Amino acid sequence: MPVPAPIEALKEEITTWRRDFHAHPEIGFEEVRTSGIVAEKLESWGIEVHRGIGRTGVVGVLRGSRPGNRSIGLRADMDALPMPELNDIPHRSQNPGKMHACGHDGHTAMLLGTAKHLAATRDFAGTVHFIFQPAEEGLTGALAMVEDGLFQRFPCDAVYGIHNLPTLPLGTVAVRPGTVLAAVDYFSIRLKGRSSHGAEPHRGLDPLPAATQLYAALQSLVSRRVDPHGTAVISVGQFHAGTSDIVIPEVVEMRGTIRTLLPEVRAEMDRLFHQAVAGTAAAHGVEVELDYRRSYPPTINTPDQAALAAEAAATVVGEAAIKGDFPSLTAGEDFSYMLQNAPGAFLLIGQAAESETSRTNVHNGRYDFNDDLSPIGVACFEAIVKAELK
Repeated sequence: MPVPAPIEALKEEITTWRRDFHAHPEIGFEEVRTSGIVAEKLESWGIEVHRGIGRTGVVGVLRGSRPGNRSIGLRADMDALPMPELNDIPHRSQNPGKMHACGHDGHTAMLLGTAKHLAATRDFAGTVHFIFQPAEEGLTGALAMVEDGLFQRFPCDAVYGIHNLPTLPLGTVAVRPGTVLAAVDYFSIRLKGRSSHGAEPHRGLDPLPAATQLYAALQSLVSRRVDPHGTAVISVGQFHAGTSDIVIPEVVEMRGTIRTLLPEVRAEMDRLFHQAVAGTAAAHGVEVELDYRRSYPPTINTPDQAALAAEAAATVVGEAAIKGDFPSLTAGEDFSYMLQNAPGAFLLIGQAAESETSRTNVHNGRYDFNDDLSPIGVACFEAIVKAELK
């Protein structure tokens, strides 16, 4: 069936909310205005509101019109990215150096639309927890909410999240059991040699050969030490050395990420990475400091909830638009922490249409959320609620 008429009727209002959030982006753990608007709207619809969970997170509690013992969570992330907007649009960012470049403005507005619709109908048995999460972009706001007692205070028999995907056509839903998104770990390496004049490198200890060999060694870990069926990606995003053309630098710094899809590959990459760093430094006689920080675990959908979500979404977009064999992506998501604490599923919904901004990938200054996606997302959330809380 198509998007229900009462949900389609909310599109203009959801779009207004979304564009307001887009114009006033707030980065991780600074979502004071955003979370305040969320809480006020939930309260105005008669939803029980709890603020300050995981610092700036908000949870709304709505009980259905029929009794039921089950409860589920629906999650949206609220934070923006610390990057400038390049779009020339009426609702462009008014906060310099901050932008909703990943669609969290749309996710927040969609979940608000879901809350308003369900508060008006309450056509379910049990309880829905609307989870508005801060700081998804690298600051593990989901973990902050979990550690703040999210699932103890608001028990969930299942939890679901939705993310837009500009690489899929509008209304296509990718949902599969197992690993959906990668684990993401961060590293910082500091190699220290001994500075010298550029004319006399032999009088110093140049750390650059060690750094360049280490870079090659790290890529060899992926191509030669990891099973080809067990995906791993190592990306060096920063490489800094020296301040002068005529001076051999004392220090080289490298920073980047390691992304893996399987827990066992993640553990193996951790071991091999430390081994490569220590061995290369020793071979070149330089000092080394390594900060290896485990961040998001892989996002792993539980089979029953993935199947339920696919069936529910199919009632909205049709069977042909469900991509159950969509390949795992090496992007990361801290919704994974919630899935470590409750069964659930993470759905990716396509937003690509004719407009260039809808097809521009996330984390790009010319991206914008496609507002035509909002009613589809709300309808999918509602269908999941009806399937879970019959």
